[in-house]
Amino acid sequence: MSISKSEPWPSLLRRLVQATHYAVAYSGGVDSHVLLHALCAQTAERGARLTAVHVNHGLHAHAADWARHCAEVCRQLGVPLQVLRVDAGARPGESPEAAARRARYRALAEWLPKEAVLLSGQHRDDQAETVLLQLFRGAGARGLAAMPAIAPLGAGRLARPLLGCSRAEILAYARRHRLQWIEDPSNADIRYDRNLLRQQLLPAIRQRWRGVDKALVRAARLQADQAELATVLAGLDLAHCEIEGQPDQLRAPALQSLARARQRNLLRHWIEANQLPLPAEAIIDQIIDSLLEARPDAGPVVHWSGAEVRRYRQRLYIMPPLPRWDPGLRLPWDPRQPLALPAAGGTLRAAYVSGQGLRAPAHTQLQVGFRQGGETLQPAGRAGHHSLKKLFQEWRVPPWRRTRVPLVFYGNALAAVAGYCICEDFLTNGDERGFELFWHCAAMPQAR
Repeated sequence: MSISKSEPWPSLLRRLVQATHYAVAYSGGVDSHVLLHALCAQTAERGARLTAVHVNHGLHAHAADWARHCAEVCRQLGVPLQVLRVDAGARPGESPEAAARRARYRALAEWLPKEAVLLSGQHRDDQAETVLLQLFRGAGARGLAAMPAIAPLGAGRLARPLLGCSRAEILAYARRHRLQWIEDPSNADIRYDRNLLRQQLLPAIRQRWRGVDKALVRAARLQADQAELATVLAGLDLAHCEIEGQPDQLRAPALQSLARARQRNLLRHWIEANQLPLPAEAIIDQIIDSLLEARPDAGPVVHWSGAEVRRYRQRLYIMPPLPRWDPGLRLPWDPRQPLALPAAGGTLRAAYVSGQGLRAPAHTQLQVGFRQGGETLQPAGRAGHHSLKKLFQEWRVPPWRRTRVPLVFYGNALAAVAGYCICEDFLTNGDERGFELFWHCAAMPQAR
C-alpha cells in the first residue's frame, strides 16, 4: 500500500494544533481509513508520532474480524495499533447508539496519552446530520454547535480534521487509492435516527436545497459563537451570585435579580461546573419558580436524575441525591484512624495536639453517633447549655445535613460536634494531650 507524499488532498495537519503524537480513532470504516492513510506521509514529514486505536464494542458478530482487519491495515501502513475492548451495554432508557458512543469516548479518554491529539474522522455530512438531530431534540446553542473541531479529551485533545470535507470527497480519495474498508451493516438500519436522516431525509432535502450541508455547518459555527458568549456571560453572573469557597452554593437574591434568560443560562453553567447531569429546560424553570419564589423558611427541593437543588435561607445548594441514612448509627472510633462516613458525606479525622482540642480518652472508647433530637451541650468558651438544634440554626447548617454531622461521644456523654465545637467538659487543660477534629462535608458550612 503506497502513499504519495505529494498527495494534494487533504493537507490535514495544517489545520491541527502542533503535537508530537497523533492517534487516529480507527474503526475500519472508510472515513477513519482515509484519515489514517492521508496522515501517514504528513506526520512523517512533520516528525510526529502516529498511532491508531481501535475500539471493539463487542456488539456485532464480526467485531473480532473488524479488529483483525484494522490490525492488517495498520501492519501494511507501518502504524502501531492499540485495541480497546469496552462494555457498550445501554443504561435504562438509553439508546444503543448513545451507549456505544459513551463507552467509546470514555475508553479513548482513559487511554489517550498526556498531551497527545486524538484524530477522529467525522466530516461535513456528519456535522450537518448532527445539527439536524440536535434541532429535532430541541437543543440550545451548545447542542446546535454540534461537533467542535478541537476539544479537550482526557489528558490530551480531540481533533476532527475532516469537518471541512464532504463524504463524496472522502469516498473519492478512498477509491483513488484503492483502499479496502469495512461496511458496518447497522449503518443501513433506519431504526436508528442518524441512519434514517442519512438514508431518507437528507437526500430529499438536498434535492430541494443544494447547499444545505454547508449552510448547516455554517449555522453550527454561529451557534458555537453564541454558546461561547453564553459561557462568558454565565461566568460574569456567577461572580455576582457565587459564595467564595462554596462552589455548590448560590446567593438566591442575587440570582433572583437577573433576567430569566440569564437565570437559566447561569443555572446550566453552575450545574455543569459542579459536574452534575444537566436537566431538561422544564427542571431549570422549576428551580427558578419553586426555589427562588419560595418563603425563606420553606426549605424546597427540586430533584432530577443524578442531582438535586435545595434552598436554605438565602442560598441555593446543589448536590448529588442524598443517600439513605440511619441517624441511629453508633460506631466505635479510634481517633488515630480516619473514619469514612460516605452516607454522611465525608471522612472524620483527628490529629494529636498538645494543650488544645478534644481531651484524649484515658480508658473510655470514643464513639461516633448522630443527632437524635433533644441533645444539649455547652460549647467550650460559652456560658450555659444550648440545644443542638438551636446551635445548628446559629451555625447555618442546612436542615438536611443536621442528622449527618458526626457527634463524638465519651461513653454516652456528648463530647464534640465534629467541625463545629468541643464541649466545655471535654476540652484539654494545660499541657494535656488532645485531638483536633477535622470534618468537612459539601454543602455544609463550618462554624464561624
